[in-house]
Amino acid sequence: MRYLWLHGFASGPGSSKGRFVRERLAERGARLEIPDLNEPAFRDLSVTRMLGQIDALLQGDPAVLFGSSLGGYTAALWSALRPGRARALVLLAPAFDLAERWKRRTGPDELRRWRERGESLVDHHAWGRKEPLSIGFLEDAGRHEPFPLPDAPALVLQGSRDDVVTPDLAPEFVRRMRERGREARLVLLDDGHELTGDLPRLWRELEPHLPPG
Repeated sequence: MRYLWLHGFASGPGSSKGRFVRERLAERGARLEIPDLNEPAFRDLSVTRMLGQIDALLQGDPAVLFGSSLGGYTAALWSALRPGRARALVLLAPAFDLAERWKRRTGPDELRRWRERGESLVDHHAWGRKEPLSIGFLEDAGRHEPFPLPDAPALVLQGSRDDVVTPDLAPEFVRRMRERGREARLVLLDDGHELTGDLPRLWRELEPHLPPG
């Protein structure tokens, strides 16, 4: 069984949540892999590229996927597109409805400038500086399902004070999953987008969701 952590947008493999979960899994004798999804170039980041990175890493192996924000959306999408591959999903503040939310947050004027220039400067939180991001990120996001429905059982952890991924998206995903007869559970936490306010509580919620072995 492989365990894979997909970090969020403008984050990286050094995220505190990822490191914490890796330590807890190590105590169970399991290894958590945390690839750097910024590579080979942050400017050309896209959901499609991330899907390919997951394929290249797993090479057909069964896996448990953890995904934070953009990584959570991508984990759900990957499982929906590769049925039978994921054994379980842990989605932390998953960034569903990705393209439409980005358009609304960006606004029409900035969106027009982004399209004209081909790239826009965004805050890269892990690197502590602004980095260019291609308009291809948004165009690619629009080609993917806003609420992918994976066949793997999904645990969704969402902060009630999240001002990046609005807290209404996680319940909508869970509702759609259950309508299709698929397993999904929502845990709403008194936290913001980072979900780092109580990491031991986070682990207590997700550990029972992990399959044995």
